[in-house]
Amino acid sequence: MSALYDIIVGLMLLVGALFALAGAVGVLRFPDVFMRSHAASKAGTLGSGLMLLALAAYAHELDVVTRAVAGVIFFLLTAPVSAHLLARAAYMAGYRPSAITRIDALEDVVRPGKRASGGAGGNPASGKPAKAKTAKGKGTPKTR
Repeated sequence: MSALYDIIVGLMLLVGALFALAGAVGVLRFPDVFMRSHAASKAGTLGSGLMLLALAAYAHELDVVTRAVAGVIFFLLTAPVSAHLLARAAYMAGYRPSAITRIDALEDVVRPGKRASGGAGGNPASGKPAKAKTAKGKGTPKTR
C-alpha cells in the first residue's frame, strides 16, 4: 500500500510540475500581456495547487496538511483576482490585445464610439447588435 501511495504522490508532483512548466512556456510564447497573464495565473495556480496537495498527502502531520490546504485556498482566491487586476491595469495603460484576439470586450467601455475594426457590428459573441449612434447628443439616431 505504501508503494501505491508514493506513486500517487509522485504523479501529483509530476502533473503539478508539468502544469507549472506549461504556464512558463505560455509566458514565453504568447504574443501579448493578456495571454501571458492568463497562462501564468491559470496553469501556475493549478500546478502549485497540485504540488501543495501532494505535499499534504505525503506529510502525515496535521499542521503541514493544514498549511498546504490553506496555501491551495489562498492560490485559488488570489491568483485569478490579481491576474484580472493586472490585465485591466495593462489595458487602461494602453496595451491592446494582439491581432489574433477576435473580440475586445473592453474597447466600447474604455473608448466609447471608437472601434478598432472600423465597423459598428456589435459583439458577435453575445449576438447583441451595436447601439445606434446619436446626432450631437440628441436622442434620435444618426442618419446619413
